[in-house]
Amino acid sequence: MRPRIQFRRLDGIVLLDKPAGMSSNTALQVARRLFRAEKGGHTGSLDPLATGLLPLCFGEATKIAGLLLGSAKAYDAQIVLGRTTDTDDADGVVLRERPVPAISRPALEAALATLTGHVRQRAPIYSALKQGGEPLYVKARRGDAIEAPERDVHVQSIEILGHDGEQLSLRVTCGSGTYIRSIARDLGELLGCGAHITGLRRLWVEPFREPRMIGLDALREVAESGDEAALMGWLLPLADGLSHFARVELDTGQGTRFCMGQRLRNPAWPAGQVAVYGAGGVPLGLGQVEADGRLSPQRRFNL
Repeated sequence: MRPRIQFRRLDGIVLLDKPAGMSSNTALQVARRLFRAEKGGHTGSLDPLATGLLPLCFGEATKIAGLLLGSAKAYDAQIVLGRTTDTDDADGVVLRERPVPAISRPALEAALATLTGHVRQRAPIYSALKQGGEPLYVKARRGDAIEAPERDVHVQSIEILGHDGEQLSLRVTCGSGTYIRSIARDLGELLGCGAHITGLRRLWVEPFREPRMIGLDALREVAESGDEAALMGWLLPLADGLSHFARVELDTGQGTRFCMGQRLRNPAWPAGQVAVYGAGGVPLGLGQVEADGRLSPQRRFNL
């Protein structure tokens, strides 16, 4: 019988390289047990087929998970033209096969241009979006008729990495809520032959543009070695997840007032959402600065 895990208070962020074939929640729970963290959350699901950066937030860092979820991201996608599946990726059932026409580079670029910028995108029916309080993928697996919702997304750029017959490689930089599977599906329809994702890797999530990631196997090896210092070396401070916010620094007295929920004012502070730091550079929370310099607390950290 395995000894019971003694979970502990742990605050910080781990940049996990999620393996293929595993859900994001399963990856989170495995990592949480390895770190023995009491509380954890991830910053937006990667499909089981996908690999790459999945920031995991432990303890107080879970309070910024939603902010990281809404950040810009980049992916490398492998796409096969000529086949449409019910999941819009290789894990699904093939619904239709069509011949792939000869596609010139200009024609491909023109099709991708219509999918770039601020666009209206229909989510895959196999997705975690909820309708009536239930994820769409649950409804789809049950065989319910589904009208997948459309929403506005921002696709900053799509770069062609390679194209050979029915094989296509793209690099996509996009904002929150964008489905790369939907881009592949819609591109296939624009080209008249259908398409689906066969491989997907998340490269970075703002503010982690050059992430130092660790895979689950390597993380397990470090945890089971008993080298606590080596394990903690993979835990980034919460402040690293705030580096893309303007910074407001408070003295001890101001910090006490901020943590009590009081408003402060300094015309020199930058307007907008800010990361608030106290004495010694300790992150106190997030705040909103109005045009006149008034700072209102939004979220407080207990570090």
